[in-house]
Amino acid sequence: MGFFLETLIGGLMAGMLYSLVALGFVLIYKASGVFNFAQGAMVLFAALAMARFAEWIPGWLGFENQVLANILAFAVAAAVMFVVAWLIERLVLRHLVNQEGATLLMVTLGIAYLLEGIGQSLFGDNIYSIDVGMPKDPVLVLEGMFPGGLLINKEDFIAALIAAALVAALSLFFQKTATGRALRAVADDHQAAQSIGIPLARIWVIVWFVAGIAALVAGIIWGSKLGVQFSLATVALRALPVVILGGLTSVPGAIIGGLIIGVGEKLSEVYIGPLVGGGIEIWFAYMLALVFLLFRPQGLFGEKIIDRV
Repeated sequence: MGFFLETLIGGLMAGMLYSLVALGFVLIYKASGVFNFAQGAMVLFAALAMARFAEWIPGWLGFENQVLANILAFAVAAAVMFVVAWLIERLVLRHLVNQEGATLLMVTLGIAYLLEGIGQSLFGDNIYSIDVGMPKDPVLVLEGMFPGGLLINKEDFIAALIAAALVAALSLFFQKTATGRALRAVADDHQAAQSIGIPLARIWVIVWFVAGIAALVAGIIWGSKLGVQFSLATVALRALPVVILGGLTSVPGAIIGGLIIGVGEKLSEVYIGPLVGGGIEIWFAYMLALVFLLFRPQGLFGEKIIDRV
């Protein structure tokens, strides 16, 4: 029982990190109605900014306090992501109002390659570390309830709490604020939203900036665990099954989808993997996503689209 709970908790913690990355996809889709292939590049770009500014700021300001350096680096990296959001709206999105979805899809691919190239030019192409003070050692809990206790990775636990807090805040933002409701109107029809006074440019900047902050937090967490390297851009691929499962238009769906994927990966690898030679954790999420695409393409919480002709 104890081993099962360890596996289950590990899956839930991994699922929260998947949900955090998936939120970026959901945010952009809710505002523009297009799948954002640049989300992985945004995670990489934000993590590079955080890692490099954390190195540079102590030298610029002449101090050695790493905690203060991390705080300032986060603030500067967040400002950089705001500039990125503003430039994307100013140079790209405002010229593509009410264009076909395929056009916007190709634009996000172009933004992804552009961010990767600019990130390499500005911040370098080596492997960088992010040290935000999260403990690396595991800890035993509930020793009185289970023989030997439950072994929990403290870094994963803290990362999951941070991800959960951000996911909860964004859920409240979209459900309880006027800006959140405006995002849904913009996604339905750009010109109609403008006709009733919704400032399309401001909404797009806000949503790309919020997606950038989600990418920054995800980049810090994954960069702390794996190091900041250009393969970090592929972390978004792990979130694709999450948005397919939960629904592209649903913030709660991203949360539930991430938890299901995280738990499913861990349990299938531990209990089914030995029977089939292992490796299930790599493809389990994509097989589950394929099943949903065949039988429920809108996902668990996505909106069913009916076209009448």
